[in-house]
Amino acid sequence: MSALERTAPAADAWAAMPIAERARLQYEVEQFLYAEAALLDARRYRDWLGLLADDIHYWMPIRRNVTTADLDLEFTKPGEMAFFDDDRLMLEMRVRKLEAGSAWSEDPPSRSRHFVSNVRILGVEGDEITLEAAFHLYRSRLNSEEDSWFGRRLDVLRRAGDSFRLARRHLFLDQTLILAANMSTIF
Repeated sequence: MSALERTAPAADAWAAMPIAERARLQYEVEQFLYAEAALLDARRYRDWLGLLADDIHYWMPIRRNVTTADLDLEFTKPGEMAFFDDDRLMLEMRVRKLEAGSAWSEDPPSRSRHFVSNVRILGVEGDEITLEAAFHLYRSRLNSEEDSWFGRRLDVLRRAGDSFRLARRHLFLDQTLILAANMSTIF
């Protein structure tokens, strides 16, 4: 079952919302995503952790070149090899390593710019919002290292008071070959 099929009831609830409510929620979601990107670009990783739900799943499958007949095999599945398959504890460990200066690939630290666009709310179910967004992550390091990653995200935001917590981030890169020396940047 695809992510879109799983969100069918949530999509119906989203479509049934009055337009003013939908516009307000779209605005709130976009502002949350932009604020999150700004925290990451400013290397405020501890504050970024504060945006995560305790049960976060942060996952980036590996993309393969496949024929049209095998498109269902283009991305690895959960439980198979992945670039990231992290829970909150793993993300906290990554942040501690970045803060301690013990991540050799981030000393001196990278400069990053997170771009988020084409934000589409796919559904609303209870206190959870499922959304899809396009992203571009640009990173420069030292004098000559530059990397760019493009792709789409499937996120689940969970309402937490007047804001949200990120409960799921599944990242799907457009590229199949990663030319970067490392992927130590948080997407």
